[in-house]
Amino acid sequence: MNHQELNQTAVAMVADNKGLLAADESTGTMGKRMDAIGVENTEDNRRDYREFMFRAPGIGEYISGVILFDETIRQKAADGTPLVKIMQDAGIIPGIKVDAGAKPLPGAPGETITEGLDGLPARVDEYYKLGARFAKWRAVIDITDEAPTSHAIHTNAHALARYAKICQEGGLCPIVEPEVLMDGNHDIETCQEVTEGVLNAVFGELYAQEVMLEGMILKPNMVIAGKKCPTQAGHQQVADMTVQTLKRCVPAAVPGIMFLSGGQSEEDATVHLDLMNAGYDLPWGLSFSYGRALQASALSTWSGKAENVAAAQAAFIERAAANSKACAGTYGKAA
Repeated sequence: MNHQELNQTAVAMVADNKGLLAADESTGTMGKRMDAIGVENTEDNRRDYREFMFRAPGIGEYISGVILFDETIRQKAADGTPLVKIMQDAGIIPGIKVDAGAKPLPGAPGETITEGLDGLPARVDEYYKLGARFAKWRAVIDITDEAPTSHAIHTNAHALARYAKICQEGGLCPIVEPEVLMDGNHDIETCQEVTEGVLNAVFGELYAQEVMLEGMILKPNMVIAGKKCPTQAGHQQVADMTVQTLKRCVPAAVPGIMFLSGGQSEEDATVHLDLMNAGYDLPWGLSFSYGRALQASALSTWSGKAENVAAAQAAFIERAAANSKACAGTYGKAA
């Protein structure tokens, strides 16, 4: 294990007020995105969509890395240039999603376990050779009247730690992503209670499996009420309770925390991040690892048409720049 390289990668991912573009949507998920804009879900269309973001002028000012899907890390641009090389030339670190998705968890009806540990060491080795320097694994925790159970929390925490250890042994900095979903009708206090329980379980497993905390990134949800909750917390309360939870649960040795957007609107995700960075002295870098919250405007602007690429790139860069300001805590001041 190269401790220095792992730490350097983790630090670089959150340096200079930059964040990650999560472009690791599966083929099925991309189908839903393409359907929404009336574009056929073909390999070339998926490539063209991701390529215009990777080639967006100025992307390297705001984006430190991109999480890729297996298909994408192997693809070449329309002009024959490997997409990985386009990113590297822009100073962007390529990363890779390595989990195989959430599947039903035996003994826990309605809950899931993320699979993909079988054969992972060999895949990590291949991805490293393809240019990846970090990886991502997402565990999904739902809140219902019956869930989450301790069985689901600890099973997913154990798998996250196993994945993280395998990645570090293979040279990839692991993004540890335990996502407490914002679906449902739970209030913000319930989300905080569950999120703290999940984070405590995850770090307990990371310690037990001797994962190097200085060579990883945490990608958690923000503490936020469920979408169906009749009482939604304001931006400041979300920021305050999220920071409170992180300070309770996340060791200072972790170089960076890069939030998922989790279904928040583009603006809400940016404002919440901005308030956290503006209002607190934090022991870790606090940044973003957004998918929809960076891509939604760009996708609708593009709509599969080559003549819209420049405008779509501008929409993407606008969101990336806004979130970079949020990392500095200056988004609200500039607004």
